[in-house]
Amino acid sequence: MIYFRIFFLTSIFLSLTPSLSTADDLMDLGRAASIDVILENAIRRGLISGGVVVVGNHSGQRYGTAQGRLYPDAGSPPLSERTLFDAASLTKVIATTPAIMKLLELGKINLLDPLTRWFPEFEGTNRAEITILNLLTHTSGMDDVTIASDDPLRSLIAKTITQDNGALPGNRFRYADINFILLGELVNRAAGISLDKYCAENIFAPIGMAETAFLPHSDAAMIAPTESWNKSLKAGVVQDMNAQRFGGVAGHAGVFSTADDLNRFAAMILNRGKYNGVQIFKERVVTQMTSPYFSNNGRVIRGLGWDINSPFSSPRGHHFSDMSFGHTGYSGSSIWIDPEQDLYVILLTVRLDYTNVHQFNQLRSDISSLAVSIFSTPRIAAEIIDDTKIP
Repeated sequence: MIYFRIFFLTSIFLSLTPSLSTADDLMDLGRAASIDVILENAIRRGLISGGVVVVGNHSGQRYGTAQGRLYPDAGSPPLSERTLFDAASLTKVIATTPAIMKLLELGKINLLDPLTRWFPEFEGTNRAEITILNLLTHTSGMDDVTIASDDPLRSLIAKTITQDNGALPGNRFRYADINFILLGELVNRAAGISLDKYCAENIFAPIGMAETAFLPHSDAAMIAPTESWNKSLKAGVVQDMNAQRFGGVAGHAGVFSTADDLNRFAAMILNRGKYNGVQIFKERVVTQMTSPYFSNNGRVIRGLGWDINSPFSSPRGHHFSDMSFGHTGYSGSSIWIDPEQDLYVILLTVRLDYTNVHQFNQLRSDISSLAVSIFSTPRIAAEIIDDTKIP
């Protein structure tokens, strides 16, 4: 495994570096040398033009590194922990799922609500029995469809109603963006305001995620680009075409965020819904959101929105516990959180190669495996107290 080789090389390097005076200095150098080597190797192979990795626990970030540049050319600005990234499908778990859980906590919706309660357009169709729970766990039986630019929601619903794939809602996992597009619209209908405004007011602003938004207003020079339909790199516009058709605000993709902001979100989850004295969710809501739901005869395990163990779980690596959960994003992002080991690992990259999926998943796995090997500590419940303050 690559991270075992890196440990070996790092040990040799440390033994040849007597000028460092403290054990902490040596450990810091070891962390940087090992994780940086993985990122630099991915840059050299053309998988990415750069990447940011941050590792932390319930108190916040413990370690961070940024390697490479916004664009492949040498004169491009370097990445940093403040670089804004298209989070892609991380939108599902840092925006849409928390918004749904907030509405659930407030009693405005129920996980067993049939789709028709919020979408009467599905009355009398073979989709009428789908529940919010089915949408959150990708067990609705629906497949993605091509959405028209003109009235995209109406187009999506019309094509879904006529879709004949033989799949019924139940316990069969079929990952599809359509589930979260509908959940994003459900937030709008249940809360009375759009998904982006609801998330800004109830999730992002309360914990200080100042740069996180669906429609970024930052200088484009500080936004990591993504590959567009014509293979060029473009910054500031959501990469996903269906999200573009919804004006950049959709339940499955569209959020832009930074490593610094995602640190806050992950720490909030590890603090069971609380960040810097602000209670975003009740503890039971976080537990419910991240508890396992089994499908495909137990071969796939998902939380509500979150991935736990499925064909998409490459960021879980080799050392995260069975209690861990996370998600990936097509643009090259991932987040994985482990309450048992009090640890999270966030990866944000400027992805260049979308064809070599195996190598990219290996990159996610190697970084997580190495980070857990270095930073993991057993969770001590007493460490988390009601008045925890996080800088």
